[in-house]
Amino acid sequence: MTRTAHFVFLLVENFSHLAFSCALEPLRIANLVSGKPLYRWSLASEDGVSATCSNRAVTLVDQGLVPLERDDRLFLISGLHVHNHTTEGVVNFLRRERSRGTPIGAICSGAYVLAVAGFLDGVETAIHWEFHDLFAERFPSVRLVRNVFVAHEEFVTASGGTAAADLMLHLIATEHGPDLATVVADQMVYNAVREGTAAQRVSLQSRHGMRSEHLTRAIRIMEDNIETPLAPWKIAEEIGISTRQLERLFGKYLNTSPKRYIVEMRLHRARNLIVQTEQSITEIAMACGFNSTSHFSKVFRGRFGVSPLAHRTTLS
Repeated sequence: MTRTAHFVFLLVENFSHLAFSCALEPLRIANLVSGKPLYRWSLASEDGVSATCSNRAVTLVDQGLVPLERDDRLFLISGLHVHNHTTEGVVNFLRRERSRGTPIGAICSGAYVLAVAGFLDGVETAIHWEFHDLFAERFPSVRLVRNVFVAHEEFVTASGGTAAADLMLHLIATEHGPDLATVVADQMVYNAVREGTAAQRVSLQSRHGMRSEHLTRAIRIMEDNIETPLAPWKIAEEIGISTRQLERLFGKYLNTSPKRYIVEMRLHRARNLIVQTEQSITEIAMACGFNSTSHFSKVFRGRFGVSPLAHRTTLS
């Protein structure tokens, strides 16, 4: 007789409803199409009553932060402003469950909570791309990857959204065979199932309809040097073309210049850090390659219409 696996989904306040649904529904459908109780699940929250997701829908739960059964699997699901909802109670609960040997995973921004608990040093980890800047600043010893999910580590992580479905289909295939996973995906009308190593974001080539290897390499160099931005001539030199050629590529495919693109990239990273961290404006300016806080504030206001401090206050 097939053993029924039990998942406990710990819903952190402001969790992603999309990620939650994509994690839960493959399990339900697997039961439906197999005709067997392969999976069951329970929902948990810190107060043991309910949890509110980022679209303001309220989900009732089955339990609070109580000890789990011996063979339970724990998956933590969070969402926006995760740093504001990572409570001492949740972190202590995770540490207790780890000490008891409970398998633990995280979805969307959930890896942030696992990192706060001290679980992920040296561990290959996936988190939603929007939290990469926050994560890299706060946890430099974690091996952050851009994959949709990581299932081969002790702590399983998925980047959120439909990546949660990719992870669950992977687990179903591992435990009950790829044929069942395929039938579940078909029931979901999900014909673009991804392996864990797939990139989270649409490629630059697909996003902009471009086919320039030189431009792709130039943008990757820019992303890797945000804290100490390289001059366009230096980037051109690294990829083996002239500065004039680089200018033409950015104008043709992106309708901008290399210099403006670099500034835009740095400003968007700064905005992420302002919203997602409690770092000072000076620290954020330095992390995004601005040597002067006053210059950073001026450029930020010119781009977004408000000062960095006002932007943080408005969203707090």
